[in-house]
Amino acid sequence: MVKAADRDRNPAGSSVWLERRAARTGGGPAGLDRDRIVAASVRMLDRDGLAKLSMRRLAAELGVTAMSLYWYVDTKDDIIEYAIDTVYGEIGLAAVDEGRDWRERLRTLALQYRRMLVRHPWMSPCAGQYLNIGPNAIAVGAKIQETIAATGLPLSRRPSAMSAVFQFVYGYGTIEAQFGRRAAEAGMDSDDFYGASIKAFRDDPAFMESLQPMVDLLDERASHGSVSDIWDRDFAFALDLLVAGIEVMVVRETRETGETEGAREAGETGGAEGARETGEAEGAPEARGTDGAPEA
Repeated sequence: MVKAADRDRNPAGSSVWLERRAARTGGGPAGLDRDRIVAASVRMLDRDGLAKLSMRRLAAELGVTAMSLYWYVDTKDDIIEYAIDTVYGEIGLAAVDEGRDWRERLRTLALQYRRMLVRHPWMSPCAGQYLNIGPNAIAVGAKIQETIAATGLPLSRRPSAMSAVFQFVYGYGTIEAQFGRRAAEAGMDSDDFYGASIKAFRDDPAFMESLQPMVDLLDERASHGSVSDIWDRDFAFALDLLVAGIEVMVVRETRETGETEGAREAGETGGAEGARETGEAEGAPEARGTDGAPEA
């Protein structure tokens, strides 16, 4: 496992997934294994959040001593990395493969990724802190790349397309998840929390003037029923915009590539023809005598 000191010395290259040591066998606490530890950690993270995860609290959740956990993991970071990869495994890649084309596959990937982030609000803050190179994370990343490659975009443009779609999904899922957690902490469901939040500032005279340009939009959103309906509607249309943008860019890139290749071919052909025409116009120099007159 990766020791805390290892992470301090090499934070950019430290991961439990880079550890080559064989798993410990025998001698561990009865009924305890890494899978059980990770499952418990995911439950705790979902319920209590990232800040409250500790080896002591996790041991209490499992009904064992804290020292028992160290038979399977060396640090809390090890546990978090395993938990991250576990929830990546919730993204059903078989369902993605059922899509008829890249558009359907991309929508399925995006929706499943969003739902995973919403189920596990602690996941978003972890995404940039760890390498995320576990087997499930790698499989999801490979499926994303495979799907974007099927769009027809050239290789140099694919990372941008992946960023446009999945950083949007990351941001959307993060905000949705944190909103749900805030509502739960307030002891309210999402609809009641949303209504109370909007009412709190719409009814405040200090906000009346500044909110005037937004009144129509706020009224329109309120007409769509539950907050979950609003989340779903906005997400689906935003994703449609991104898919449409990719389609447009594929056409543009294809056209520009064709024009570039056509211009290059024309330049190569034109250069050869130009050289030939120049040679024909100038001709070979006539052989002249020493007096400058053409030789007979």
